Amino acid sequence: MVLNPESKYSNRRTYVVKLRSDATSGALAGRLENLVTGHQCEFSCAEELSAAITGDLASIADERAADADDE
Repeated sequence: MVLNPESKYSNRRTYVVKLRSDATSGALAGRLENLVTGHQCEFSCAEELSAAITGDLASIADERAADADDE
């Protein structure tokens, strides 16, 4: 058996989600941090958390497109 040396999970997409001590399932609140870039943002609901991740993934796609254009 040969193992694939390439991970399916990009390190660039590695996040830490820290929830506030008063967060509940109905009211998420906390901080999201990208471990590679160090970018952090606060969120006060699940929609904001989702939007932050979506925005970060979009910026990754933009970076890859720019890199492909440079080649």
